[in-house]
Amino acid sequence: MKKPDLNIAMLSYHTCPLATLGGKDTGGMNVYVRELTRTLGTFNVHVDAFTRSQDEHVPHVLHDLGYGNRVVHIPAGPEVPMPKKELAEYIPKFTEEILAFAEQKGIKYDLIHTHYWMSGVAGKQLKEKWNIPMIHMYHTLGIMKNRVAQSLAEIEGDYRITGEKEVLDAATRIIASTQAEHQQLTSLYGADPDKLVVIPPGVDTSHFYPIRADEAKAVIGIPPKDRMLLFVGRIERLKGVETLIRAIAHMREMGVLGKCPHYLAIIGGEPDRPSEDLNTEMNRLQKLCSELGIGDLVVFLGKRNQNLLPYYYSAAELLILPSHYESFGMVALEAMACGIPVVASEVGGLALLVQDGLNGYSVPEGDPIALGNKLTELIRDNDLRKKLGQQANRYAQDFSWEKITARIIAVYREVLEKQKTK
Repeated sequence: MKKPDLNIAMLSYHTCPLATLGGKDTGGMNVYVRELTRTLGTFNVHVDAFTRSQDEHVPHVLHDLGYGNRVVHIPAGPEVPMPKKELAEYIPKFTEEILAFAEQKGIKYDLIHTHYWMSGVAGKQLKEKWNIPMIHMYHTLGIMKNRVAQSLAEIEGDYRITGEKEVLDAATRIIASTQAEHQQLTSLYGADPDKLVVIPPGVDTSHFYPIRADEAKAVIGIPPKDRMLLFVGRIERLKGVETLIRAIAHMREMGVLGKCPHYLAIIGGEPDRPSEDLNTEMNRLQKLCSELGIGDLVVFLGKRNQNLLPYYYSAAELLILPSHYESFGMVALEAMACGIPVVASEVGGLALLVQDGLNGYSVPEGDPIALGNKLTELIRDNDLRKKLGQQANRYAQDFSWEKITARIIAVYREVLEKQKTK
């Protein structure tokens, strides 16, 4: 095997890049780490992606991402899923086991790339031990999540904010997904602008591309004449699914869905579990559909494998992302690459990614009437929807993982060159 140009220690402490999407702690970050690791392999960059083991029956080292790159499940605490608040105490053990792995395999890393603040805390310890640079990505920010929290249970503790600031000081370079996140880091966290660089996430355009709607519907088992609206994401209040459900109820009240027979498919969560075991938000949303009398219009599909998502996107007429906060919104990019427009809240990265009249429309956050009215306009205008979908597909090409990964490698090389001159 050809000697790699670089060896990278990639840290995704609390969630595995191979996890099925739609679970409580699985989403865009999992996709990001997985696709970045895979694409780095095509650039002859070796990656060991370290994550905390959550299942003792899963092999600790897997080669699912190809090119000799490994996903390494590190035993740190009980090998079961755990609440994030309990995970911080096992970070030292996680770090200790990574050091042991590197020594056992006889590998020296050139650089550490960490994702989410807990990985950054572990990365800080490794950086000091190995004396190499550390690149960090936050993916979401605690202060921003607290600003949109709707209950005390959703408030992030001081331990997270403290940890995020600790990582900010330790990191050699911070990659922000959008200019909005760049501004949040400088204004809310006091980050040094010279330490920040903005590079958006990518999309796998070889996997996400337009598929004929009839063929897509046949694969996922829905009738050819079905007309589907789609939501994809974690089932938590932050994602604003309640706003979308109330928008559907408003559309039924206005007589829209009788004339335009659509239903809403929600991908995410585990809706078939007994009610006492259900995610609190899933339970609440299912009850809300019943109370509003739209149980026949909303289908909770649960988690879906990433390989099926292009079929769901291509079978749908619109993707809707009614989030209260979103650092970027990778599923929006995936849907665009599949040639369907996106209607999204005008928040965070979505406010920049979704461009009115080009690849979809932005709507005010938390406003079901405005959302319902925009959905009504789009489902009634086939030509507009087709035009937006074609433009969305072209727009997404600039975000291919090959292009984004090349920019990230340039950051790697920049910090390594600076390290040499110290």
